[in-house]
Amino acid sequence: MSPSAAIYLLSTLGGYVVTSFLLLKYPTLLHQKKKQRFLSKHISHRGGAGENLENTMAAFRHAVNMGTDMLELDCHMTKDEQVVVSHDGNLKRSTGINVNISDMKYCELPPYLGKLDITFQKGRQSEGEDKRIPLLKEVFEAFPHTPVNIDIKVNNNLLIKKVSELVTQYKREHLTVWGNAKYEIVEKCHKENSDIPILFSLQRVLLILGLFYTGLLPFVPICEQFFEIPMPSIILKLKEPHSISKSQKFLIWLADRYIYLFIYFKYGLLRKALFDHLTARGIQVYVWVLNEEHEYKRAFDLGATGVMTDYPTKLKEFLRNYA
Repeated sequence: MSPSAAIYLLSTLGGYVVTSFLLLKYPTLLHQKKKQRFLSKHISHRGGAGENLENTMAAFRHAVNMGTDMLELDCHMTKDEQVVVSHDGNLKRSTGINVNISDMKYCELPPYLGKLDITFQKGRQSEGEDKRIPLLKEVFEAFPHTPVNIDIKVNNNLLIKKVSELVTQYKREHLTVWGNAKYEIVEKCHKENSDIPILFSLQRVLLILGLFYTGLLPFVPICEQFFEIPMPSIILKLKEPHSISKSQKFLIWLADRYIYLFIYFKYGLLRKALFDHLTARGIQVYVWVLNEEHEYKRAFDLGATGVMTDYPTKLKEFLRNYA
């Protein structure tokens, strides 16, 4: 390579690095900041599945009474086209009866068991007297001013349409965010009703991370408004310790560390660069599902704007003392 070509290459590369660094820190030089219709620091997973039976009206009422900023819930559709709030499509785990919500009319749905395992808190259960699977419209009616995060659990066009119609009927476009880990579902949600903010799918989360590591993120427009990222260590809470090999535990640990290693050391000493960049563009960053005080602190110290928890009371107490 000739000296002039080398100089040109180095100057081009240097210009790219400097521009990327500048736009990473000051993204509004290129992108208009998204308008944030609401801010959510305290988010109750399934309404607070550690303190009440998940996705029940009792759980939602308790979380709202605790001052939660957002209710997270899951939706399916019954045989008679009612949108219900339930995490599982098959009710074996939650009711003890092996039936699918989609195969039953709403009036036929069995009640929850009196005690349920807490998915992200191994070995613990929650209990409650409210065992009824509620309708989404009941949540909207009961909490007209509370933001709701809706996970569309199945790739069903009619379900997406029905949820959109309910959001519009109750005039909640400014208080709702929806989506799923699957890219196809998020795309359909946005196409059905672009007035409702959408979540990043898992595919898009990975893309954003890739763009960040290569310095391309500051140049790329972003449609989504809510960046939800799991703490990889929650996988350890889903399985029995003896069922996870040492190599698997190491990989989970390594993945968990990436939030510190990659985010902290991208561009040398620039800390929290990814979360800070997204926040500067008006995108809220949530970490889920965290149930311990040290996890809450870690997420907020990294720049997360919100934490999703099964324990709304515990998170409320933490935020009261967190500085």
